[in-house]
Amino acid sequence: MQYRKMGKLNWQVSALGFGTMRLPVLEGDQSKIDEEEATRMIYYAIDNGVNYIDTAYPYHQGKSEGFLGKILQGKYREKVKIATKLPIWLLEKKEDLDRYFFEQLERLKSERVDFYLLHGLSQESWKKALEMDCINWAERKIAQGKIGYLGFSFHDEFSLFKEIVDYCDIWTLCQIQYNFLDEDYQAGKRGLAYAAEKGLAVVVMEPIRGGSLAKAPLPIQKIWDQAPVKRTPATWALEWVWNHPEVSVVLSGMSTMEQVIENVEGASRAKAGSLSQEELGIISKVRKTYEGLRPVPCTSCKYCQPCPSEIPIPDIFEIYNDGKCFQQMDQAKRAYKNWIKDEHKADRCTECGQCESLCPQKIPIREWLKRIHAELGS
Repeated sequence: MQYRKMGKLNWQVSALGFGTMRLPVLEGDQSKIDEEEATRMIYYAIDNGVNYIDTAYPYHQGKSEGFLGKILQGKYREKVKIATKLPIWLLEKKEDLDRYFFEQLERLKSERVDFYLLHGLSQESWKKALEMDCINWAERKIAQGKIGYLGFSFHDEFSLFKEIVDYCDIWTLCQIQYNFLDEDYQAGKRGLAYAAEKGLAVVVMEPIRGGSLAKAPLPIQKIWDQAPVKRTPATWALEWVWNHPEVSVVLSGMSTMEQVIENVEGASRAKAGSLSQEELGIISKVRKTYEGLRPVPCTSCKYCQPCPSEIPIPDIFEIYNDGKCFQQMDQAKRAYKNWIKDEHKADRCTECGQCESLCPQKIPIREWLKRIHAELGS
């Protein structure tokens, strides 16, 4: 395992962090974590050097924090630092800050949180965070020893990112979406450079874009096959992020033991500047090819769920994107017909807009649902 400097802290973080938003589940139910398998995966990661675990209040429909609290006791808790996040969207009054925070401590079976992040900051949620006085509240919790370090995760434009970074000196870390397809998206490479310049540790989420970069359609695989060093598509994506010296830790939301083993092995080579110019050129060619293959920029983060009309939006987008990407629209039509119940199809959208207000990618979901149903539902 390679380790990197965690911003200004006198602590080295593993190049690979374990994200707990996509743990294996039972019966397809996100609230039913397959605890035996997930425990095996997390213990393997820790035993092989991973020392940063990321979770949040809503992950696995509120079950992720409690699961970690149960399995990370004793020697395993001593080997890792845990990051969780404040669910700003749930706050209705300032008293809710303590209510949710102490609920999270209880779930985690801990008296403190190592890293606490304001979750998913955007124009709207940043305004609410200021109204709720979240920064001063967090400073008090740090003084009380309840929070180790404060940070934020981010889903908006660079100008807002810069404003938040510059707002105060209390930030220790930021979490941004970054991968070879999203180099200029949201905070992007400008945000990466700016945060590092300010001394913040940069935690990267969605390095494999919700797993989509692990699937290589034929035009993409042909390009990967030209590379002098053979890697899986997922490892290519991770190593592109690790190639950046400004990155402290890369989160992977691993769902299988095979993914954990592969990513841990990749993290043993995770040195900045290790990719050759030829390899970077291959990734650039893959990027350009991908741009024309996946029309909906969905990462399956599931922030749009649950939909009031019970439409499985990420699943529908996945079917459509895979159909376009693999040029198998007949198969996509069959999948849409057979896997999506009639009462949950895209044409049941009431256009309430709730999903779009929650979508970190700012996808015009309502318009895409209309278009997709017209193509797949015919």
